[in-house]
Parts: sequence; structure tokens; C-alpha cells
Amino acid sequence: MTPHPPSHPPRTAPLGDLPPDDDAPLDPRTAPVPRYGSGSLADLLPSIAAGLGVPGMTAGLPLTPADRACVFLVDGMGWEALRAHPDEAPFLTSLLPGSANGSGEPITSGFPSTTATSLASVGTGRVPGEHGLPGYTALDPATGQLMNQLRWQPWTDPYVWQPYPTVFQQAAAAGVSTCQVTAPHFEHTPLTKIALSGGTFLGRLSAEDRMDLAAERLAGSDRALVYTYYAELDGNGHRYGMDSDAWRGQLAYVDRLAQRLAEQLPPRSALYITADHGMVDIPEDTEARLDFDEDWELRAGVAQLGGEGRMRHIYAVPGAAGDVHTVWREVLAERAWVVTREEAVELGWFGPGVEPRVRGRIGDVLAAMRDDIAVVATRREPKESELIGMHGSVTAAEQLVPLLEVRT
Repeated sequence: MTPHPPSHPPRTAPLGDLPPDDDAPLDPRTAPVPRYGSGSLADLLPSIAAGLGVPGMTAGLPLTPADRACVFLVDGMGWEALRAHPDEAPFLTSLLPGSANGSGEPITSGFPSTTATSLASVGTGRVPGEHGLPGYTALDPATGQLMNQLRWQPWTDPYVWQPYPTVFQQAAAAGVSTCQVTAPHFEHTPLTKIALSGGTFLGRLSAEDRMDLAAERLAGSDRALVYTYYAELDGNGHRYGMDSDAWRGQLAYVDRLAQRLAEQLPPRSALYITADHGMVDIPEDTEARLDFDEDWELRAGVAQLGGEGRMRHIYAVPGAAGDVHTVWREVLAERAWVVTREEAVELGWFGPGVEPRVRGRIGDVLAAMRDDIAVVATRREPKESELIGMHGSVTAAEQLVPLLEVRT
């Protein structure tokens, strides 16, 4: 594993001496940047594996080594949402002061704050500019088509798209007992193959069974690395919003699962509970949901619209990138950070560097929402456009995730 360059601290304060103009487009330098190299999801498994003695791994996160380590990743459980619901999650709330090795602080997802990107960062220990999954949908320069990197449609060779070995594979090769305990239908997906494979895959439908089996696998070896995952919190947030009984009920269930696993940890173990991203609820009105398919200004000069509602990759027709950038900045104004590909790369949104094979997958223009708005596409993306909870941008609600810890 190549050592990470120095991290990029979040840039959250406006620059310059001019008074702020509430109607002016947002300065892209004020957008928070993931803490690559010192406090992001890409740093988690390499830091754990370094503590297990896996060669070539560097510890960007200062985690105390443990002989047995388990990562429980809860899809969609953002730091801010967890802190706001102590009644639903008393066990997880009790662990908040010890987050990130006792600092009491969150870590960050990568950019964009979306599942495919984050799981690739977790599993490979690499930033998005290296592993090459830069969003929910992104352009495949070889075909000119948008590629859905969660569903892997249309098909492309997974090992060409993401060629690096996973941390699990490298740990298994170093003699660490390694396994993934998750839902059975994930076993043969391309995303699992290129991000989360290595060692043994164990599929269980019941989430309680997953917790029990994860603890059993930890106890079965002197050196072990176990990963387990729960998806339904995210699904309920998308469908019903985080202000719903369904979402709160799921958070309470996650809390019980985490406690169940923690109470079964064998000696010399560390359990890390984290998430791939947070979420925000988007109001169901035309002011908050800008419809790309009905807005001629936003469509002008655009060949393909990628990403998702909270973070858009915008691919311009040849020669139109400059005009597209200008129009999107004017339309979204102070509600979103609108940048060129070159600005996003220079500011480190995808990591300290972006590999040449990845660069063309990134939009000519990117729009990351600051306010509680989304750019939907009701004809191109009818199902996604109906979601209440969304994610993908750089706001604290979406980018900050917990790194809770239980040790025995």
C-alpha cells in the first residue's frame, strides 16, 4: 500500500477580504474536503491491517492495534443524524465520546459521499481518484455511456475498472483469517469482487445471524479481520426520510445489532462501527427539487448527466464545458458548489491525485449541493427523483461518519 500524502484539511471558511455576497456563486475553496490520509474511510482498513502486521500497510488513523478486528458498516448512518437521535440509539450514543480513537470526533467519507465510492474506498484503502469509482453514475470514456457503479450497468470488466487488490486480499495473503459476513445476494456482485473480496464470504439473510457469525469468526483465529454490513437504514431513509418512524425504527434496530455484536466479542478484539455516508431530507417542492429534464438552461450544452441528485457529474458536448459551468453557477448560485473538473482535482475532492484512467470519468463540471436541494431528472431517473432522503455532497450531514469503537 502506497503511503498516503499529507491530508487536506476541510476548507470551510470563505477566503478573501471582500464582504460576502449572498447571491454570488459559492467559492469552491470553501467546500469541505475529506480528510484523506488522516481521517477518512480510505484510511480505516489500512490502519487496522497495519496493526495486524500486514506488510505494506500504513496507519493514517491512530488506532490501537488488536489481534482481532471487526468492521460493522451501517449504510447511511451519518454522524450528525446519530448524534441527533440518542433515544433511538442509546448504545451507539454511549460510544460517541470514544469515536476515532478517543477523540470524540467523526471521520469523513470520500467524495462523493455515496455507497459505491465509499465501499470502494473502505475495501481498497484507496481514495476515489485512485480506485476510480467517482460516484453513483459516471461516464465510461471507452463507451461514452453512463455506468452505474452500484448496479454495475452497463457491464464492464470490474478488474479493468478497479485494478487494485483489496485490503482483505492482502491481509489474507499475510496469514490473517479474513471474511465478509453480509447478505447472500452480495456475494457475486462486481462491487463486492473489486472492493470487498478476500478470504471467505459468508452470506446470511438474518442480521442477527450476521452479528453472531461475525463474533464467531473473530474467535476462531488468533489474527482475524471480519467485515459485516447492514443496508436497510439507508433504504428507509431514501424512501421515507429521516423524519419518519420507519427510519427511527431502523436506527433502533441497528443499535440493538451493534450491542449484540459487542457483547459477543472474544478477547483481544476491536469492533469498529462506521458508515459509508450520511443523508439529508429534500423537501418535495419545485424550489428544492430542480428538474433537469424540465429546465432548458441546465440542459443546454449537456451531453450526459451523471452522479445523483445531491452531487452531479455534468458532461458537456464538445466545446461547451465553459458555458455549462457558467450557467450552472448562475442557476444554482449560493445553493451549491459548482466547479470544473480541473478545480475539483486541484482542490483534492477525489484525493491528493487523480489517475489518468479515472480523470475522464469525472464530469467536465460538478455541482455539489450545499443547501437542502437536489437536481433531479424526473424522466431519466424517475425512481431516484422520488427519493426523500438523498446524499452525495460534501455537507457535514452527508460527509461526516462515526468511527465508534468497542475493545476487549
